[in-house]
Amino acid sequence: MSIQKKIIIHQPEFGQLIYEIRLLVELTQEEFATVIGVTLPTVNRWENGHTKPSKLAVQQIKALVEKLGDKGQTILAKYNQDISNST
Repeated sequence: MSIQKKIIIHQPEFGQLIYEIRLLVELTQEEFATVIGVTLPTVNRWENGHTKPSKLAVQQIKALVEKLGDKGQTILAKYNQDISNST
């Protein structure tokens, strides 16, 4: 049985979290945008703290973090956050 934690990540922490995830997977903003299904300016706005991802984008980011295994969990632990309820 899986237990889902739900806590909120605030700006600008979310932007920093996305930036660190992107660096961990060694993707440019443009490549990360393609993986998540958004545009380059959208990722840029997230990382700069101007906007937060939509619920759909958060689901895509969460799936990417889960694929990272322990490395993904380490990043989330750094922010003491779970991105499942961040919008």
